[in-house]
Parts: sequence; C-alpha cells; structure tokens
Amino acid sequence: MEKKSKIYIAGHNGLVGSAIHRNLIAKGYKNFVLTPFPPYDLTDQKTVADFFSKEKPDYVILAAAKVGGILSNNKYRAQFIYENLMIENNIIHQSYVNGVKKLLFLGSSCIYPANCPQPIKEEYLLTGELEYTNEPYAVAKISGIKMCESYNIQYGTNFISVMPTNLYGPNDNYNLETSHVLPALIRKMHLGKCLENNDWESIRKDFKKNPVEGRNENSTDAEILAILGKYGIQPATSNQQPVTISLWGTGNPYREFLYVDDLADACVYVMNHVDFNNLKAHNPEPHALSSVTSAHIKNTHINIGTGMDLTIKELALIIKDTVGFKGQLEWDSSKPDGTYRKLLDVSKINNLGWTEKVSLEDGIKMIYNMYRI
Repeated sequence: MEKKSKIYIAGHNGLVGSAIHRNLIAKGYKNFVLTPFPPYDLTDQKTVADFFSKEKPDYVILAAAKVGGILSNNKYRAQFIYENLMIENNIIHQSYVNGVKKLLFLGSSCIYPANCPQPIKEEYLLTGELEYTNEPYAVAKISGIKMCESYNIQYGTNFISVMPTNLYGPNDNYNLETSHVLPALIRKMHLGKCLENNDWESIRKDFKKNPVEGRNENSTDAEILAILGKYGIQPATSNQQPVTISLWGTGNPYREFLYVDDLADACVYVMNHVDFNNLKAHNPEPHALSSVTSAHIKNTHINIGTGMDLTIKELALIIKDTVGFKGQLEWDSSKPDGTYRKLLDVSKINNLGWTEKVSLEDGIKMIYNMYRI
C-alpha cells in the first residue's frame, strides 16, 4: 500500500479496527474512509453499495463484526449469524464490483472443529463439528473465508483472510453480559478489589464508564450490589468469608491470547507483503482428516497468534495478581467451558516473516493500567 492510497477500515471503532487504524497512522498513512454506525448500517446492501460507488477505496480492511463471549454467542445466535453474514457479503462483493486492489478479512480461531488436533493448522478447517455455543458465529466467519477464496479463484481478486486467536487490548468490551473472558476477568477482579477496600467512589466511577443493565453511578448501593451478585461478585460477609468472585466453567480449558496491537501489526504486514498467489504456493498437502486432493486451492487463510496457551485458571491468577485482588475465586462447573483447547499453529505467518512482540503478562499490565484510569 502506498501512503497516499485510500484505505477503508470497516469497524474502525472496534477492538481490532481501532488498533489497525492506530498502526496505519503511526506508519504514515493518512487517507482513510470510514463508516461509523448508525449513519452506515453495513448489514444493508444498498448502504454499502452506495458507499463503495461514491468512495472507491483502493484497499479494504474488514474488521466489522458482531462479536461476544460464550454467553452472548449462545443467547443471540440468530443475530450473530445474520449480521456477520450480511456485513461480509456486502463488503466483499462490493470490493469486487468496485475493483478494490486488496482486501483483508478478519475471522476468528473459533472456525475450527471443537475437537481439533493441537496446535491447529489452517488445513484442519471443515474437518469436524464446531463448538455448539458459538456455531452461528463460526459458520458466518467460515463463509467469509470461503467467499474471499472463491472470489480470488473465479475473479482473480486479492482478498486475504486472517484468523486471529483470542484478542485483548485497548477499546475492548467490558460489558459483563457480552465480553470475552479476559476483559470480563479484569473487570470482575477490579470490582472485587474495590469491594475489598470499600471503595465506592471507584465502583461508581466504573459503573459510570460501563453501566450494567441500566445500573450506573447514580444507582443505590443495594442496586449495584444486586447486579454485581448476578454476575458472580459477592461482598465479604465476615472475616472468614472474603469477597468472592464466581467464574464460568471449570477453568481447565486452555486459551491463547494475542495483544490487539500485535494483530494490527500483523494485518498491516500482510497487506504490504502477502498476496493470494503467495498463499497458494504455501498451500500444503491435505491433512489426513481431509479427503481433498492437493489439486484443490483451499485453506489459504492465515492463523495469527503466539503459538502459546495457558488454562483459564492460570489466566485468572495472573489477572488476580496484576489487579491486586485478594479475595476468593470459585468455579461454576454448571456453566459451559466452551472448546477445551484451540492453540493455533502460527508457522505460516512466521514463515511469511511476522512474529508477535507483546507478552501476555506485559499486555495485561498495560490494559489494566488503561482500564482503571
């Protein structure tokens, strides 16, 4: 991409889109076109078609998506599949129609089968059943990958798909109902620490920034305590019973985490150094689980992660120590764990010339310092 190229970032206000926007600005790119919501509804075909016809971007980064954790994925199944499919279909197709030079589509590691061999290679896609709790979202993301791949094969486009592992960082979602595990743990531990210190000023500051089910800084103590209790944050009842935080599942599943600014750096690297023809050349022989012959062009997407994971319990203890929460953690095994393990094989992106920079411990310290400001 040249510095003067017109770049469209779909989802520029989100966790991923904002990180990519920051990265590009830092590298000297200035010519951006954006589609803030609500003026632009990316699920609406005419809205997207009119935008592309008017702006004619040179490059497109498709980071817009409806996202969430296990609770919201399972609760809003229809919205997750509909909204994500519509956004992808509209933007990818209009990129083709309007002659976009290159498009980058952001997927998710949940596209892979629930019981996948570890670490997960790109060629394991569609070799088994998906994890049920996030199946609609995963199906939508798989459709986006296949749409990019199919347009490349039929129309000669240069649409690249990257599959990041679990992400965290600036502009993350801390809503207790819809957040992913890492920001949810940070917020719960922070509120737990505030309760330990009887620091209601900080609790109200937190609720002002991120209201919970209509409760905000003006709610009564009783109302705030009730909603905290609903999400598993219980105040101390005696010296023998400290502040307790209940967490979903057993804590035994493994997860891999990548700082979102590292992902942004990888995305910009791919936009500048990797084309679809490079990925066809890297397409390996099929895995034993697949019956597809090597003559087929498939699995040209790229995993992006660290290649390292840890259990949710281990993650919780790192966050507990970072936040300074001294209370008790309890695990509710009646709640779902999700996929047991989904560690990405990142040899493809490493061989293409990119590796991550921020360690998990350093990343958690950075975002907690940002969160409590």
